Amino acid sequence: MIRPAAVGLLEVTSVDAVATDALTEEDVHRAGATSRETLVAALAAHADRPAYRIGLRYAGPDPRVALRTTTPSATELAAILARLERLDRASSIGAWTRSTLGVIDLNPEVRAPDLAAQVGRETGECKRDVRKLKELGLTESLDVGRAVVHRARLAVRCRPSALRRRGRCARGVSPRWRA
Repeated sequence: MIRPAAVGLLEVTSVDAVATDALTEEDVHRAGATSRETLVAALAAHADRPAYRIGLRYAGPDPRVALRTTTPSATELAAILARLERLDRASSIGAWTRSTLGVIDLNPEVRAPDLAAQVGRETGECKRDVRKLKELGLTESLDVGRAVVHRARLAVRCRPSALRRRGRCARGVSPRWRA
């Protein structure tokens, strides 16, 4: 399984249950603990749960980083718009993608709970939906909060009908953050 992370893509190479008495000095170091005793004490706080040794391997750069800096083609814009429309249609709260992108754009570097409060949603649900926008390469994570990237601004100022008629979006049009 390959997952995106702050350093790029990480591949999970193994997941093995491990008894605390079998922890090695390498396990202590990789866990970031200062000593074996510290690690065992931390694991003892959750003694009802098994401990795992998880193997990870760097699997390359995160492709979403490249998406942030590239200008999408008309075909890619149409695909982004179709995906946003699908997300909106499938949502129990109705259309949310454009308004959420708008709030993020107007409030970069805002913590998720504060962002969720601004759009009147529960933090967990809002974070889940914002991750969907990130997977499309429309937002990027900052040290605190998120930012909307150029690709998102291009996508939201377009309408599928404009792409079908002209094969491109109008230039100089401000993003339409409302559905």
